[in-house]
Amino acid sequence: MTACVLETAVDDDTAPARPPAPAPAEAPALTIAADGSYAARLLPDPDGGLFAERWTLGGPEPYAVRLPGVRPEEPGSEVLPLADGRVLIRRRLEGRHALALLYPAGPVTGEQPAGSVGRERLRLLPPAPDGVTAYALAPGERSTELWRVHGGPAGPERVTEIPGRCSGGAWLDRDGHLLALDRTVDGRTKTITVHLRHGGETSPLLRITEDSDDRLLLADPDSGLLLLRSNAPGHDRLGWGVLGSARPARFPGALLYGAGGPARPPGGTCAEGASADGTRADGGAGRAGSGGGAAAAAGTAPVPFAVQPGQTLLPEHCGVALRIDGPDGPRVGVWRPSEGRLRLLTAPRGWLAGTGLWTAEGELRLPYATADVPCGLARVPLPATAPLLRPARVPRMAFRMISRRDLRAAAARASDTLPGAGTSPGAPPAGAAGPPPGEPAPPTGGGGGAPGAGDPSTGLSWERAGSAPGGTPSVPRPVPLREMPTACPGTSGRVHDRGPG
Repeated sequence: MTACVLETAVDDDTAPARPPAPAPAEAPALTIAADGSYAARLLPDPDGGLFAERWTLGGPEPYAVRLPGVRPEEPGSEVLPLADGRVLIRRRLEGRHALALLYPAGPVTGEQPAGSVGRERLRLLPPAPDGVTAYALAPGERSTELWRVHGGPAGPERVTEIPGRCSGGAWLDRDGHLLALDRTVDGRTKTITVHLRHGGETSPLLRITEDSDDRLLLADPDSGLLLLRSNAPGHDRLGWGVLGSARPARFPGALLYGAGGPARPPGGTCAEGASADGTRADGGAGRAGSGGGAAAAAGTAPVPFAVQPGQTLLPEHCGVALRIDGPDGPRVGVWRPSEGRLRLLTAPRGWLAGTGLWTAEGELRLPYATADVPCGLARVPLPATAPLLRPARVPRMAFRMISRRDLRAAAARASDTLPGAGTSPGAPPAGAAGPPPGEPAPPTGGGGGAPGAGDPSTGLSWERAGSAPGGTPSVPRPVPLREMPTACPGTSGRVHDRGPG
């Protein structure tokens, strides 16, 4: 299916006045594995309840396989696809959460129990980068437990307990060792990093201002691009930063585009943000409207759902796909930090809104399902924008032309230091400049003869045949480099950058 790019675009100086606050996170319509090979979702069962469905996305054409259980699934269940084709399902039972692995087994569904977690609430986190391990959060009254529910040595196990209420979840590396969570303590939300390799130690990740709520929405491990939402500019805005960078977080006006259309924000600036601690994307609120006095845009604020992988060390050229809800249904926005504008795409009919994946080659894939096509994948080619390269600044040496007198003097010094060196008979030609004070007289050199004879521009000092003692012809003797003039009088000889040309 073809999706067209609209001609209209929203730049960084155009934005609605104030988008509404983001809605609470809900279960995605389709969960895609970390490597994009499989996906899974829950569908209504005609007999009541729900059933699991697995999508295969790694082949030339996508196809779906239904995985109904012995009984219909209850509302509130969750599914998570694994890279080996199995689907992890979480079911709510009496006082605990049962885990199982579903897989197609001929005409029936195979099911393998995977343990249980005895907690009141449990929520699966996004698929881990390795495609096998699965994690979940179990929120409590004053703390949140992080569980490894699959991929451990002995079934589900608790990794760590984190003070405060944790939500969200984004992976910061390809090894699955760094997990970002949004933690709320005393009414303030900040993003932290959980170091799974070090027993679940935590460290701050986003801290734009002391009084702001800072949440991480999406992260790209390759480029380090972070998509965040913060009210540091005065109200909730979508911004971006770079993992580990000391530069402030930025809140482009193009990302304020709502489904109601763009509108210029009122003037005003916001407070600068404080730096983050540890591995961070330091915060500083950019230019933003102070809010108030303008009508909110219709619909909701854009929500990022996919980032282009493979853009190593190029966060500003990394593509981001966003969901934009409006009165006419959801739309797809494409944005890159370097472009400074938001491009709008027509979503395919039946798009499972807010889901999709982006390939390293620049193809955005949007899953959709209709009555005629129950498992479809729209492919939208969006190659990466070529970086704008500035002409290289070529360093040049500051120099002046070396005079013939200086070059002859250097040749004379070299002749005196070489064994067997002699002095050519004859006098210097008329009008020739004399040697500098304190310098030995240069050799007169011969007239015609071989090319370069007596020409100091060749860098050679030589004597005519028969001029050496005993009548033995002499050969040309090169002047050692250490004897050549390296800088002219009045210049330092250092390299200066004057730019091209």
